[in-house]
Amino acid sequence: MTATPRIAFLASHTDEAQRALSALIAQHDQHEPNDADVLVALGGDGFMLQTLHRHGALGKPVYGMKLGTVGFLMNQYADGAGDLFERLAAAEPAVLRPLEMVAQTESGATFGSLAYNEVSLLRQTRQAAHVRIDLNGQTRLDELICDGVLVATAAGSTAYNFSAHGPILPLGSAVIALTPIAAFRPRRWRGALLKADTEVRFRVLDPYKRPVSATADSHEVRDVVEVMIRESRDRTVTLLFDPEHNLEERMLIEQFTSG
Repeated sequence: MTATPRIAFLASHTDEAQRALSALIAQHDQHEPNDADVLVALGGDGFMLQTLHRHGALGKPVYGMKLGTVGFLMNQYADGAGDLFERLAAAEPAVLRPLEMVAQTESGATFGSLAYNEVSLLRQTRQAAHVRIDLNGQTRLDELICDGVLVATAAGSTAYNFSAHGPILPLGSAVIALTPIAAFRPRRWRGALLKADTEVRFRVLDPYKRPVSATADSHEVRDVVEVMIRESRDRTVTLLFDPEHNLEERMLIEQFTSG
C-alpha cells in the first residue's frame, strides 16, 4: 500500500456514521471501491459484514472504524480519525476465509451464499428440529434434536457460536466449530472441532412437520431440506487492525472476560 492510498469510504445509515463519512471525505477525498487501494467501513460489525459481502470479491483490504453498537471487527474511531494514512500504514492484516453454504429447499430450489461469521440452522416453529450430520460423506450423528446447529469460522467464533457455548477459535488455526443450539438429544453433545476443509452436510429429518431455516450471516433461506457447508477454496478477505488492538488479541481477551 502506498503512503497515500486511494480510499473508498463506506458508511452505515446512522447519523453518527454519516457525519464521520462527510468529515473523512473532506479530509481524504473519495474513490469508488473498484478504483480504491483500501476500503474504510464506518459502522458496527453488521455493517462490516455487509461490506464484505458486497465488496469482498474485489480483493481490497478493509479497515473498519467503530460507529455502531458492536465493533469486534472494527478499530476505534477518533474524531477526525487521527492521521488515517499513518494508521493504515501501521495496520496489521488478518486474512479471513469465509464458508460457502449451498442450501436445498423442499420446493427443489438451490441457494448459495457466503458466511464470514457462521452458517446456522434454526427451527421455524415450536417443534424442535431433527437433523442428521454428515462429515465428508460419512454420517457422524444420525439424529440431533435441537433448536438449531451452526458452523462458525474462527473470526465468527466469538459471535453467535460463543453465545451458544461454542469454543473461541484462534485465527490461523485452520479449524471450524460445529456447535448445537439448545440440544435435547444427544443431551450431553457439545459439538465438535473440525478441520477447516471438512465438508459438513445437514439433512433435515421430517422437514414438513419440523421446518428449518438456514442463515449464512444475514442471508436466510426458509424450509431447507439439506445444507452443505465448506470453507471457500478461492475467496479470502483481508481486514486491517491497529497494532494495539488487533483481532487475534481481541479474541484472546474475550476468553478471559466475564459478563
